[in-house]
Amino acid sequence: MIERLKQLFAAPEAEPAKPDDHQLAVAATALMVQLSGVDNDRDERELQTIVDCAVKAHQITREEAREILDDALAHADDAVSLYEFTGQINETLSHDEKHTLLVSIWRVAFADGRIDKYEEHLIRRIADLLHLNHREFMQARHQAENAAG
Repeated sequence: MIERLKQLFAAPEAEPAKPDDHQLAVAATALMVQLSGVDNDRDERELQTIVDCAVKAHQITREEAREILDDALAHADDAVSLYEFTGQINETLSHDEKHTLLVSIWRVAFADGRIDKYEEHLIRRIADLLHLNHREFMQARHQAENAAG
């Protein structure tokens, strides 16, 4: 009996499963949805940009991207914190991939033609949670701004 208990406690802990591609798309979309609503003016151009970014980044169809967006919008107010999304992203994406995601997040902010102070603050928080420094934060902003025209 004591030997069995020793074996039980000595057994290696199972590693938590990494998020799959769909979960990653949901996490990234959820961050963008949080951003689109932070200025209390969720604009259709922002939502379209979220769909465009999801299609490009996750190689999914527009319909799948729209379903993920609709689900994220339905649960946007249920999110406890950004950590639940950034944690999944940090487990899965490389540093460069996180930078690319930050560019996409900036694209959403620029979609309505203006950057609200709350949007910029939230993007700064997201960048910090993704372990991206201020230089990378600014580079991502400039890349998105140049893409917006």
